[in-house]
Amino acid sequence: MITISREEILKIATMSNITFLDHELDAVAQQLSAVLSYAARVQEIVTDTQEQLNKNINVMREDVVIKTNPEHILEQAVEREANYFVVPTIIENK
Repeated sequence: MITISREEILKIATMSNITFLDHELDAVAQQLSAVLSYAARVQEIVTDTQEQLNKNINVMREDVVIKTNPEHILEQAVEREANYFVVPTIIENK
């Protein structure tokens, strides 16, 4: 876990024009440390992901042909011709 000191918090508070009471500094230090640790972990994940993407690995699988009966679907068609749906023409040849 990344740690941040009370002095660093006071510097940041001064630059940000924020005032903390003494008893709040420890809680703020823990919260900022947690945020910084989370950001560091996200950066690690992004770096790992980019490295994997840069490998350009193609994952191939075998094509599997599965015989199906189109009749169940074609029964629901408004209009059909043999084993095909008949649909309205939307592009006209000119």
